[in-house]
Amino acid sequence: MIADHAPAQAQQPLLRLRGVSKTFGPVQALTSIDLDIPAGQVTALVGDNGAGKSTLIKTIAGIWELAAGEMIWQGRPVRFRSPKDAANAGIATVYQDLALADNLDIVQNLLLGHEMRRRGLLDEIAMEKTAKKTLAAMRVTTVRNIRQPVGSLSGGQRQAIAVAKAVMLDAKLVIMDEPTAALGVSQTTLVLDLIRQLASQGIAVLVISHNLTDVFRVADRLAVLYLGRLVTAGPAANYDTSTVVHWMTTGTGPGAAPAGPPGRHRARGAELNG
Repeated sequence: MIADHAPAQAQQPLLRLRGVSKTFGPVQALTSIDLDIPAGQVTALVGDNGAGKSTLIKTIAGIWELAAGEMIWQGRPVRFRSPKDAANAGIATVYQDLALADNLDIVQNLLLGHEMRRRGLLDEIAMEKTAKKTLAAMRVTTVRNIRQPVGSLSGGQRQAIAVAKAVMLDAKLVIMDEPTAALGVSQTTLVLDLIRQLASQGIAVLVISHNLTDVFRVADRLAVLYLGRLVTAGPAANYDTSTVVHWMTTGTGPGAAPAGPPGRHRARGAELNG
């Protein structure tokens, strides 16, 4: 049974998942997921390897279609059949590889595929102004030259550019997959500050992370997956590190008996890992 201690909200969540399930042949990857993602808050999705985190975010992002259940987006049921459908609705996903073109500069990356033109030519001045305005609004101050190649940026700066690109496309929900992985202390701080900045602008943020220290620094809400099931969700203030680890590793709260073996519920494979 899911323990969700969140108080009733007057405003309905931006995204609601109800009974969401996903199968790959005989493998049940996700089972009856009920989860709310509120606007203006950071929701952290955590779980051990193979818990179903990657499967869930790829389902939300339109990469995989639901096997059962429904997604309610801004109060209306939706069914995304492609990542383009999700992006058009206002859902942006920033994966670990960031999908940036290292050989292009910051402006070119931010507006790639959405270039501004004037009289049939690229309007470089307008593009630079738009890029500067977006980075300033997100308080990204560590980038000195917006014309430098993205390949020359640090890990934290690259994350900032990837997120800024999502914001420029008017994303209402930004999903971030392990955003602080392999980053140093200062770069991690930059990314966590960026996440909080997104939330302060009313954007919903769903963060997938193995780093519980980072999670507790930034999350308003926590959701724990265990072998494809959502086992607990609620305000981050209701949890601590040891409690979350117990949920992640046993599928139950502290003091309860561990969940039984899932049988054929999950298969540890490359495409399902996470």
